[in-house]
Amino acid sequence: MEIKEFVKNFGNQFDDTDISEFAPDTRFRELEEWSSLVALAIMNMIGKKYGVALKPDEMKPTQTISELFDLVKSKK
Repeated sequence: MEIKEFVKNFGNQFDDTDISEFAPDTRFRELEEWSSLVALAIMNMIGKKYGVALKPDEMKPTQTISELFDLVKSKK
């Protein structure tokens, strides 16, 4: 599991935000397109691509894509 691939998969969950906006240090909750619907799509992507079932309470404290990546990695 690599951060570069994770960032790409994460960014693909957004419809209107350009993929170039996403990097490991991106504070995704500050993006204009961020919503609970996008959060669900990301949790679904993580489940399908990485085999990790995240609960909303586990994802809530993460602020950057890198922090979310580390959380997913720790649950594999």
